[in-house]
Amino acid sequence: MFTRFFRFFGKDLSSKEVQKFSLLSLAFFFTIGSYWLLKTLKDGFFFNVVGGIYQPRAKMLSLIVISIFVLIYSKLVDIFHRHQLFYIIGSFFAIYFGFVSILIIFPFGDIGSFYFKFIQIIGWITYVMVESYGSIMVALFWSFVASTTDTQSAKRGYFLIIAGAQLGAITGPFLAWNATTFGLPLLFAFATGCIISVILVIKKFMLVMPKDELIGGQQDLRPEKKTGFFEGLKLTLTRPYLFGVLLLVIFFEIVSTIVDYQMMIQASGLPEYASKEALTSFVGMFGMATNGLALVMALFGTGYLIKKMGLRFCLLAFPVSIGIAISILYFFIRLNVLAPKNLLWVTFLVVIIAKGLSYALNNPAKEVMYIPTSRDAKFKAKGWIDMFGARGAKALGSGFNEFLNQTPEVLLYFGSIVSLGIIGIWIVVAYFMGNRFNRLIKSGKIIK
Repeated sequence: MFTRFFRFFGKDLSSKEVQKFSLLSLAFFFTIGSYWLLKTLKDGFFFNVVGGIYQPRAKMLSLIVISIFVLIYSKLVDIFHRHQLFYIIGSFFAIYFGFVSILIIFPFGDIGSFYFKFIQIIGWITYVMVESYGSIMVALFWSFVASTTDTQSAKRGYFLIIAGAQLGAITGPFLAWNATTFGLPLLFAFATGCIISVILVIKKFMLVMPKDELIGGQQDLRPEKKTGFFEGLKLTLTRPYLFGVLLLVIFFEIVSTIVDYQMMIQASGLPEYASKEALTSFVGMFGMATNGLALVMALFGTGYLIKKMGLRFCLLAFPVSIGIAISILYFFIRLNVLAPKNLLWVTFLVVIIAKGLSYALNNPAKEVMYIPTSRDAKFKAKGWIDMFGARGAKALGSGFNEFLNQTPEVLLYFGSIVSLGIIGIWIVVAYFMGNRFNRLIKSGKIIK
């Protein structure tokens, strides 16, 4: 049934490709489903228990932790095969979140202030761990896909992987939306089960796929000489193409961090979202709306746009769309004609556009850019870009938020101005990166 679904939407795929992208999509379904479930719980829980004013600092702390994980990840790439990384890293996160699901079963309500301090510590640690999980597992998955898929196959099948991811991204927030029904322990257990499922699907993938379907081109050969921790950083900073990819990631993450925080501060300030359950429900609703848009785009728009319009168009269309949405938000902020609740829903729509188009359009386009690159670029440089680069950009965006968070009005007004300025530079870089990719594909060269 699952395979027939993919054959219907992927009419250009061969039977082997249908099987391949079905399993990859299923793995990404569990990866993104668990991440969005944890992300939704994390935001509602942290804002209520620790406090929204501390969220920028939590993102900065995440950068430090991610930096450590990047070093470990880079070393693991040298030691283990690509599929084995899923078993090791996935098990680590499954054990942690499984431990949390058991830990919060026990009642601590009678312990008083100790309980409150304990919950605050758990809130900080869980925030960092969820951020780390999202960075590492998603980067690992896309590196795995890029190293087992050639350019033409990717253009035919990547949108199906995104569709599977969006189904997971809708399911995760839907579960969190019903947090009062399921309870936090069970939801953490669900997330743990999803992480374990990722490991099992990748194992199945390696068992059933023929070797000729596991090669993403000549650049996928394992290097005889092992490279060090900082090889990915060196490649990123010394190869203009990879540095351009880094800039695209940085621009989006800064803008996304600013507008997302604008929305959360507005929501947490309204009386109807004062409790952690209500705020978690709001974030869950946001997650479903965002990923619903991305799913529709993935099924009916992403594949067409990449195949027919080309990568450069996709890279440019994304920042232009976000720029238009933020310009409309800025217009309403400047006029000051909307009530706080109505302004929240305008911001809500802006963030949906930014996040939804990112998952459905920008992410697959960005991942295609790694195809004409070496194995070290796919795994190590991409690891630094997606983990350290993305988290560094989030920390920078959080720095803007903390500086501007004098009042919600100041945050909204100047945050929108900063975002629009960054988008202007982003569009220029996207244009040049699209041209560079087209030249690489025509020449058959790779970045190494």
